[in-house]
Amino acid sequence: MRIALFDSGLGGLTVLSEAVKQLPKEDFLFFADTLHVPYGTKTKEQVQDFVRESLNQILQEDIKALVIACNTATSAAAEELRQEYSFPIIGMEPAVKPAVEMNRETGKRVLVAATPLTLHQSKYTQLISRVDDHSIVDSLPLPELVTYCEAMQFDPAVILAYFSEKFSSYNLNDYGTLVLGCTHFPFYKPLLSKILPKHVKIIDGSRGTVRRLTQVLAEKGLLGERGGGDIRFACSSQDPTYLLKMQQAFELYHSRQIAYVIDKV
Repeated sequence: MRIALFDSGLGGLTVLSEAVKQLPKEDFLFFADTLHVPYGTKTKEQVQDFVRESLNQILQEDIKALVIACNTATSAAAEELRQEYSFPIIGMEPAVKPAVEMNRETGKRVLVAATPLTLHQSKYTQLISRVDDHSIVDSLPLPELVTYCEAMQFDPAVILAYFSEKFSSYNLNDYGTLVLGCTHFPFYKPLLSKILPKHVKIIDGSRGTVRRLTQVLAEKGLLGERGGGDIRFACSSQDPTYLLKMQQAFELYHSRQIAYVIDKV
């Protein structure tokens, strides 16, 4: 049985990379909803429909758990799915709580970068009201970054210009942490580290999500013992060129080749 990871596109590969590291004896299915990417600019109702359509395809495989490796899809659909299915469903949320805790004593602010839909969902606003008791969290929508990632646009000149424009209204010295609230965004962590002040920490929710997955699998006696990290890629469009792109993007990210290229700038 495989662990399924689902996203609208390439972003969830960053979570898959972490899962492969933490769970080397598991086998995985990575499914991308290429027919409807990106999710972040859609309505909640549209995303809910897209997730259900994709899950119908995913369930043709023998899976033991589902990771919704997408902050937008988690906020729109995770709770409803958990009420309908008995297998573990692990979602994503922006790592705001650890970011706030990291900055509580420093006086620095927290900046959360995510898609517009994630930032406007009640799940996100409730998270902020629950953990941001000193009002130090600001939110920044970066929908174009998903489009860049889907095009595998990693040209430093293009991306650095984009970041410069998006961060131009912020005094970045006021911030201690940048939270990457979309699974596509960690692809650009090496470039972000070039434009942010050295003291700013960049975090995302992948590691915590996989830790939670591991805990749930252990509690239910579902941890793998015979798998070997086999990965099967699938997408809603069944486009062989996109399947190849997923494999290439995963290899670039997992092997840190993107960081190598960017670090030469």
